[in-house]
Amino acid sequence: MNELEYKNFYDKVGKINGWDFSKLQVTSEGIEWNFYEEVIRRSKSTDVLLDVGTGGGENVISIASSFHSVFGIDLSSGMMDTAKSNLDKANVSNVQFKQMSSDNLKFPIDLIDVVSCCHAPFFSNEVAKVLKNGGIFLTQQVSEADKLNLKTAFGRGQAIGVVDGTLKETYVRELNEAGFQSVESFDYNAVDYYHRPEDLLFLLKHTPIIPHFGHEDNDFQILNDFIENNRTPKGICTNSKRFLIVAIK
Repeated sequence: MNELEYKNFYDKVGKINGWDFSKLQVTSEGIEWNFYEEVIRRSKSTDVLLDVGTGGGENVISIASSFHSVFGIDLSSGMMDTAKSNLDKANVSNVQFKQMSSDNLKFPIDLIDVVSCCHAPFFSNEVAKVLKNGGIFLTQQVSEADKLNLKTAFGRGQAIGVVDGTLKETYVRELNEAGFQSVESFDYNAVDYYHRPEDLLFLLKHTPIIPHFGHEDNDFQILNDFIENNRTPKGICTNSKRFLIVAIK
């Protein structure tokens, strides 16, 4: 999904629920890290954090007390409306949200100590531009083999047909080319059990896993067959494959 597609999709989603999937009933086995816990673990309380693709801002609001100050940016106006609404409801004074494209980060050079980016587009040169020397960049992204049985059932899906690991290798190369002195990557492939059909339906309606889900005549029949074929005592089974990159400037 390129940044324009991201904006158009999440403008619509942001007006509904931001990026808060807290009501989903899903159990996962094999998750090896929590992204924003990793961000905190690798940061200091005096650091300035920039979160790229911050969505509804729920995550950075929840960790704001671990930083001196926090900036969250997103290209989507719908997401920014949600983020600012969430901030108004929170007892937090060190967070600012700005509508901004990740391909043109409008911050002073060398201002930021830590840049985070979870499931959103980023540009390595822009990240390098705003990071201080010795600053750290962390990103978690969706691997091509994510929700593989679901995409196979529909015969379409995000990054379907692309060799698994392609995006990770591209990002690692670009970060090295941007001058980062250390670039490490990690992977996990977790098993997800969605407890109810409505949980899986919510996921498909509010993420781009299956493009234009619900627009094809047989989408709901395919989903019903998928549920029946992948139902287990623990729930409806699929997978979440993620990679984490940690880069030091």
